[in-house]
Amino acid sequence: MIYLDNCATTKPDAEVIDMMMKALVHDFANPSSLHSFGHRVEREIEVARKNVAALIGANADEIYFTSGGTESNNIAIHGAILKNRRRGKRIITSAIEHASIDDQFKHYKELGYDVCYLDVDNTGAVDVEKFKEAVSEDTILVSLIYVHNELGTVNNIRKLFDIAKSKNKNILCHVDGVQAVGKIPVDVKDLGCDTFSFSSHKIYGPKGMGALYKRRDLNIESLVIGGGQERGLRSGTENVPGILGFGKACELTKRDLEKRLSHAKEIKDYFLEKLGENLEDYKINTPENATDFIISLSILDIRAEVLLHYLEGDEIYISTASACNSNGTHKSNTLKAIGLSDKYAEGTIRVCTSKDTTKGEIDIFVEKLVKYVGEIRNIIRG
Repeated sequence: MIYLDNCATTKPDAEVIDMMMKALVHDFANPSSLHSFGHRVEREIEVARKNVAALIGANADEIYFTSGGTESNNIAIHGAILKNRRRGKRIITSAIEHASIDDQFKHYKELGYDVCYLDVDNTGAVDVEKFKEAVSEDTILVSLIYVHNELGTVNNIRKLFDIAKSKNKNILCHVDGVQAVGKIPVDVKDLGCDTFSFSSHKIYGPKGMGALYKRRDLNIESLVIGGGQERGLRSGTENVPGILGFGKACELTKRDLEKRLSHAKEIKDYFLEKLGENLEDYKINTPENATDFIISLSILDIRAEVLLHYLEGDEIYISTASACNSNGTHKSNTLKAIGLSDKYAEGTIRVCTSKDTTKGEIDIFVEKLVKYVGEIRNIIRG
């Protein structure tokens, strides 16, 4: 099997699985219990919280465990808007956000909020000048994606948020960092954000686990009430195996990040070289200011879905767009937003490498890709 869909999810690391098995068998106490067994599990959760915090440059008491990136985004956005609804009704995001952001903004637009969707340039980055024009004194929230899930584009978050804060220091600035953590270095203090969401299963941890960074002195409304866990922000008995597995995944990611980033660049360069030698009539949508783990590729005169199914017959797995949006109900807004023509858009695939991707796998993938592109073109071109 050659798995190149690592933006959708990653294979859990062996050490993560071992940690979770230990928790399931030996650390099954409720961390809210008053006895020593419960206290021991609670201490293990706090060790995991420190590892999660360390990966993004946060303090442990600024990390709140959730069920994943989508819930983290919901807590941050709903919580911020509900807390600040008397200060204003203008909220700002980009035109190419993940569905867990975009759908919330649509919801608030229906409720009468002044929603601004920022256009992006042809690389998928938010235009700084347009952002300056969009931010007003009555803006209460800005939410932007850090690393784009389809293109890999890295937004200049610090510059954008500095502009926002210069207009109104009380604007809450949220970052969807789900595809950033583990793919580029992240330091939430350097970013100047108030909240930051990320997910375990994107960094070789378990599914169903995520975290929200919330600046220590920031208050937002709680959405899940009852029990008081996670310092009252997200009540409910903690998922101990998930938390400990997430903590281990963050520990390993921080330890190996430099090596993983170097490996990703080497694999990306090799892939693009092989592609250039063997394939015609295609374009790379991923810009220079991007993570090396994500390559968006548009191939002329094919249908991406057909190519995907050809490849899966050889147990080679890629995607056509974000896995969270690939239910066949709509085309990618991102490709339209960056000005990609329909003839290229319908042939767009996303290749996402991992810490374990090899050059040998790339050789096989390119060989099969070129073969099947040729077969599909013969049918389409006649």
